[in-house]
Amino acid sequence: MVGKKSGRAQLREEGLARTDNNLDLTTWPQVNMINQKNYYTEFLKRDEQYLAVRYPLEEERNRMVREARDKDRALAQGVATEDAEEAEEGGGSYSRDDPSRLIVLHVGSQNLRIGLGSDALPKTVPMVIARKWKESESEEDDGEPRPKRMKIEGVVPADALPEKWFGEDFADQYMAMSSELRTRMRSNKRRVLPNSKDLVTNFNRRTSAEIISEHNDINRIEWTEIPSDPRKAPDYFTGNEALRIPEKSNPRYKLFWPIQNGTFNERDYTGRNQLYHDISKILEEAFRTQLGITRLKDLVNYKCVFIIPDLYERIYVTMMLDILIRDLGVGKVSLQQESLSATFGAGYGVACVVDIGAQKTSICCVDEGLCIEESRVNLKMGGADATETFIKMMLYGHFPYSDMNLKRRYDFLLAEELKQKFCSMEEETVTVKTWDFHLRASGQDTRKYTFKTYDETMLSIMGLFKPSIFDHSRKLEGRRKVILRSVDLYDGSPNDPISPAQVAVIETAAGKSTSVNGTQEGIPAVASTPQRPGQLNLLSRLNDNENTPRSSVAGSPAPEGTSTPNPDRDTPMGDADQPLIFRDPVLEKTKIADERDKTLPAIPLDAAILESVTQGARGDERKLRDFLGGIMLVGGGSKTPGLGAFLETRLRELRPYYGKEILVGPPPREFDPQVVVWKGASVFGRLSPAGNDSWVSKAEYDILGSRLLNNKCMFAW
Repeated sequence: MVGKKSGRAQLREEGLARTDNNLDLTTWPQVNMINQKNYYTEFLKRDEQYLAVRYPLEEERNRMVREARDKDRALAQGVATEDAEEAEEGGGSYSRDDPSRLIVLHVGSQNLRIGLGSDALPKTVPMVIARKWKESESEEDDGEPRPKRMKIEGVVPADALPEKWFGEDFADQYMAMSSELRTRMRSNKRRVLPNSKDLVTNFNRRTSAEIISEHNDINRIEWTEIPSDPRKAPDYFTGNEALRIPEKSNPRYKLFWPIQNGTFNERDYTGRNQLYHDISKILEEAFRTQLGITRLKDLVNYKCVFIIPDLYERIYVTMMLDILIRDLGVGKVSLQQESLSATFGAGYGVACVVDIGAQKTSICCVDEGLCIEESRVNLKMGGADATETFIKMMLYGHFPYSDMNLKRRYDFLLAEELKQKFCSMEEETVTVKTWDFHLRASGQDTRKYTFKTYDETMLSIMGLFKPSIFDHSRKLEGRRKVILRSVDLYDGSPNDPISPAQVAVIETAAGKSTSVNGTQEGIPAVASTPQRPGQLNLLSRLNDNENTPRSSVAGSPAPEGTSTPNPDRDTPMGDADQPLIFRDPVLEKTKIADERDKTLPAIPLDAAILESVTQGARGDERKLRDFLGGIMLVGGGSKTPGLGAFLETRLRELRPYYGKEILVGPPPREFDPQVVVWKGASVFGRLSPAGNDSWVSKAEYDILGSRLLNNKCMFAW
């Protein structure tokens, strides 16, 4: 009888036993379940986990390792450390702190200021490019001049009286401003002759030009030479060469100004690519001619501080950054705001910076190295408007050179020269004076004109305080046609920065509200980010004097059986009499932004300064007095003699209680107001890179693009 076998032996004999070959059933990694009562993660909780922070640290570490290896190699080869350092300094290598490898760019509507960190002053280049075109800018629109002459009852402007060239509105405003000036001068005990206007008009009417032959003109102009063969002519010219191209050149060239009123020129451009390439070519030629950088591949060894407006447009910043890094190949770029750069250059800690440029005036309060967001104001007017108004007033008074046309290049340069020489805001200069100037045009003999002026030299600059005298007709033409507005990545709403001071300026310019002590009547305080319109109805309901209390403005829960959420609406769910009004927050924000774009922000300069200062102080009396006592005028438009004293007087008239505190002055240490912003950016760029984490490198930008600015900008992006 066979003994009983165990179950294991039976499985082994019958081949049913399980054998393990140590192979996993799957190649997928098996992750054990976490203890949900006690778990922890460090994801995005350390600065080193951000590329914007980690990359500069790694770059600094690699630099230290590389320097240590070079030093060890030099010692191993028997070269002393001092000799190695001297050889490194005298050779072709460069230091990361070398100011000669720092480029500072300040792009304006009319001029580009560019220079190296080792330069004492920047070079100034006109921000213009001339391209081959079918006709020049002076031949467009059937040769219509600028300023535009109006046709009165079918009479050609050349046959009509100069007093009727610019319409009755301009004539009435001009006469009103002249009358106010005479009244002001009489109150200040200044002598005013009653027939001054007639003296000027009669003299200018009978004055003729004096012809000077070209060989007798010692200050003749060197014009840009165009090859006789049109096929060999360059495709474009930039800077001063573009402004010196003869009007009747063969082939024709047309001037393009890619920056207008502080942002992109969408009126004269039809495509974004053309605008992009024109800016790139202007910067490339400036690098080559002004800085001596002939090869673009050398720019990878340079750093660049790019100055942006205080109240910028995001698409402007990202597009300029893309041009510098990707198109031109600059190694590192840092962004700096204009007003903050001005305080760096002047050495101020607290100031209200008023930057009067050619086509834009920006105002911002700066407190301890930070631009106060609520105080930023951007006015679309400047020195170019004063130049055009000055020429209109001169033509109104029978200017002997009645054919002046600012679309012609030599007339444009002449108008700028006349404004800089003769315009002033000092009342003692408002007398009948005799001046002369020389008109130089290509292919013509020099003409010398003698003329007289009276109050035109002051009233044209007075337009900054009465902007209705300026011509704003074409400033909004083509807005948002070429380059669309920047929108949020997630919900598509406009995300360009806005400030309460700028909103107040726009509302005042539109005539919708008046600004009193920095706050608008009937409009609640505005945050830096626009609020939803649905939130503005709360104040109107609280202000209604109703005997019957209304139901809550808070959203009611959705009715049962529906899965549709309850959006914002004017009427509560309980009001059965009125229909529901559904709101789209993104659409409402877009409508508000569109309405703002239709209004040109141009109000008197003194009112805009008080609005900015009041919003920047935010109710703090000490800060208000500090800002009023530190108003600094910078920019080319601020160089008009007597402008600071006149502005100070106007501010004291509007705020008599702060008469002793209000102080308006130029930058200290006899700085040129035109270059103080550039100088401040140069000082900022020469700070130690180890303590400055605002540099955007090419490698980082290639990975993250403009998203990198959230971690790199020293201001709220």
